[in-house]
Amino acid sequence: MRISASNLGCVRSSREIFRNVNFSLSSGEALAVVGPNGAGKSSLLRMVAGLLRLESGRLELEGGDSELTILEQAHYLGHQDALKSALSVAENLTFWAGYLGNGLAGLAEALETVGLAAIRDLPAGYLSAGQRRRLSIARLLAVPRPIWLLDEAAAALDQAAQVRLIELMRTHLSGGGLILAATHAPLGLEAAQELRLGKV
Repeated sequence: MRISASNLGCVRSSREIFRNVNFSLSSGEALAVVGPNGAGKSSLLRMVAGLLRLESGRLELEGGDSELTILEQAHYLGHQDALKSALSVAENLTFWAGYLGNGLAGLAEALETVGLAAIRDLPAGYLSAGQRRRLSIARLLAVPRPIWLLDEAAAALDQAAQVRLIELMRTHLSGGGLILAATHAPLGLEAAQELRLGKV
């Protein structure tokens, strides 16, 4: 599987955010998108996910399921946690597993992996910011998809959770997955490529 971007351009509210952005990302590879605030890191991920219109350029997906879009083969983890506060930890993950078309077999293991199994029945409204982030990451594990689009995935995570996230990313890549990640901090993946947006 490979995602290729050619001469991408982004305009928001009549302001040009970036132009002529190019990259190619294949199975087993990670690309860290870096740059100052407002450079378009989040916008680029949303464009790849199909959530934001391309102003110019072209995105191509080779391999994978030709009947599905990039988003249908991807997880997009943005700034919003996409959790229902009144639902429990387990109920939130169950909802997403059903919505994304996967069975319930991997839910318990996913919660265990991110360290939330002991509070599976706690309403999400009581979770800390870091716990909410870990629950969002559990979605990546419960419903396997080859493409991970991660926007500041380590935000609100403590050091131990950040180390665990790096381990999960490495496992995903070793299984042939792709990761496109917007980040301010080092991604923690030694072989990750880097795409810089905005002025240095």
